Amino acid sequence: MLALTWAAALPAPAQPVHELPPPAAARALASHGQPFGELMKQAMATMDRDMAAAPMNGDADHDFAAMMIPHHQGAIDMARAVLLYGKNPVLRRLAQEIIVTQGSEIVVLRAELDPSAARAARTAAPQR
Repeated sequence: MLALTWAAALPAPAQPVHELPPPAAARALASHGQPFGELMKQAMATMDRDMAAAPMNGDADHDFAAMMIPHHQGAIDMARAVLLYGKNPVLRRLAQEIIVTQGSEIVVLRAELDPSAARAARTAAPQR
């Protein structure tokens, strides 16, 4: 519930999280062409590679945000694989929540890395 309340307090992104173009790893999860285990391995490999390549500058806040973005994207990619293959309703619901909450958290992390982009997104967002 905290995540939903927290996410609701965020400014609306210029483009909703679910409409952002998916990264290559997420596009690979779009079909049943690969077994579940292979999708999970690919998600982990992509996450590990992207975390290792995150732009670090020694500032704890910056480095945390830079590394959490690919970490969260890895969780989203794994959750999508579970939605393709999983049958357990509890785990499927958890996977859906991971996609929504961690997607919202990626928006926040990106905004913290580039505050000017966050201001522009708030300015461009329609007023409700």
